[in-house]
Amino acid sequence: MASLPSVARSSTRTVHKALQRRSISDVAITRTGKPILRVQGGRSSLGGHTATVFGATGQLGRYIVNRLARVGCQVVIPYREEMGKRHLKVTGDLGRVSFIEYDLRNTQSIEEAVRHSDVVYNLVGRTYPTKNFSLEHVHVEGTARIAEAVAKYDVDRFIHVSSYNADPKSPASFFATKGRGEQVARDIYPETTIVRTAPLFGFEDNLLIKLAGLTNVFTSNNMQERYRPVHSIDVGHALELMLYDDTTAGQTYELYGPKEYSTADIAEMVDKEIFAKRRHINVPRQILEPVAKLLNKVLWWPMLSAEQVQMEHIDQVIDPHAKTFKDLGIEPGDISKFTYHYVQGFRSGAFYDLPPASEKEKREERQYLHVLDDQ
Repeated sequence: MASLPSVARSSTRTVHKALQRRSISDVAITRTGKPILRVQGGRSSLGGHTATVFGATGQLGRYIVNRLARVGCQVVIPYREEMGKRHLKVTGDLGRVSFIEYDLRNTQSIEEAVRHSDVVYNLVGRTYPTKNFSLEHVHVEGTARIAEAVAKYDVDRFIHVSSYNADPKSPASFFATKGRGEQVARDIYPETTIVRTAPLFGFEDNLLIKLAGLTNVFTSNNMQERYRPVHSIDVGHALELMLYDDTTAGQTYELYGPKEYSTADIAEMVDKEIFAKRRHINVPRQILEPVAKLLNKVLWWPMLSAEQVQMEHIDQVIDPHAKTFKDLGIEPGDISKFTYHYVQGFRSGAFYDLPPASEKEKREERQYLHVLDDQ
């Protein structure tokens, strides 16, 4: 028979383990008084928030969808193109990721996407206009419709992703419309959390992949614009933490990397990793901007737009009053540590034919004199 002290210790351990298991889930009361069962389990967990993510099919969307779905949140993804959402199906367990077709001009479809949610993310954005949507339609009018739906159904949280240098008075159309979008969101829904991100880098980005490709030839500012590139994974982490912290409501965050670079600096790092020198031709802005505007109207695929040419002449300006990664307890990664990871696929196959020689093999190789056949 076990002694009395050992039985007491065993009972204490059992109670302690039970308390630990109880802390795995917790009931949180949202701003509107709605109870949320927050869980810390895996993708098969039942509970957590119901989140609607507009613009989830873009570069940043996959990171926040994956972070929410893998902890058991119900994620609603409004989409426009059937084939553009396939990669998001596997981010969560069966039934945890739901898709609903919508149109940015159709108010009813937007309301259907947000009516059952307690948080809405707006990641919708374009760097070039199309024949169906101008930047004003996407960044201002689209934001207004989403914010109105959020206010109508009294959704607890609205997190609006904007852009660095967002300013209604900016000479660049992209930054100006992004700035007006922020104003519209705050006017309709004052508790909106605004997130301004620096240029993103990561898989399928518009920075490293663009510089490593062959089509990025023309520039109008000698690639001298300066900014602080930020990792997509870090931004996705920040967006998730904002959901769990109600003190972030009504705040403005600027998320940027730890170091400032020019596009020329980043292009040099890319060329070093791919063992190739990409050619960049500088064309005066007075010529390149109207040509890019014409190409954007004629070609159906995005190459270069007048709005992107305008952005090349504006350096990133940091708002000293905005909160940053530091306020969320995140240490952002530097682009120089990830360049190889994202552009190694652009290296020539000649560099992968043979494994690197060891020091012993190099010493043995130097003992012989090689005579080429063509000499």
